[in-house]
Amino acid sequence: MHLLLPVFAVILSAAKYPEALSAPQPCEPFSRKATPHLIDSLTPIADDGRNMKTLLLCLTLALTVTPRANPQASKAAEATQHATGPFDVKIAPQPADETAGSPSITRMLIDKHFHGDLEATSKGTMLAAGSGAKGSSGGYVALEIVTGTLKGHTGTFILQHTGTMTRGTPTLSVTVVPDSGTGQLIGLAGTMSINIVDGKHSYDFEYTLP
Repeated sequence: MHLLLPVFAVILSAAKYPEALSAPQPCEPFSRKATPHLIDSLTPIADDGRNMKTLLLCLTLALTVTPRANPQASKAAEATQHATGPFDVKIAPQPADETAGSPSITRMLIDKHFHGDLEATSKGTMLAAGSGAKGSSGGYVALEIVTGTLKGHTGTFILQHTGTMTRGTPTLSVTVVPDSGTGQLIGLAGTMSINIVDGKHSYDFEYTLP
């Protein structure tokens, strides 16, 4: 936040002193050593139109300096992996609960069995709105906890679903809840695509694992 404050001040001052943009000065007065005191000294510097471009350029350089790459960190960089396979799902509608909202919002329990690269089961809860009729609109959200083995790594993680249907056109996001992995799946991150062909379900899981 402290680094952003001088940038905002520079932008505002530039509007006041447009001639400053054609009067560059050396960057030496704004060295890294001076950065901690930049906010305190910003007003007198910004009020001098001649130094305006210098301040803008030096702040830009200071904020865009890229640290040297760590060779060891590069080697340890997480590679994106893919897991695919079929899954079976059972949906169990639950009785309407007036205290939880309107009867137009339905609650369902999820029971899944994953096969292939992900051998696991999952249990979850879904909330949905809409008739489900062809060409209609609606939406659903869901959370499910997955327990099993992902390409030899055993543990649990949570998937979060957000789906909408706009006059028959669907959009769906299924994402691993950050930091929900346990066991050998600690640090798991990723997104899952769900495909339905001829009534059969399959998944394509793109993920990273430290």
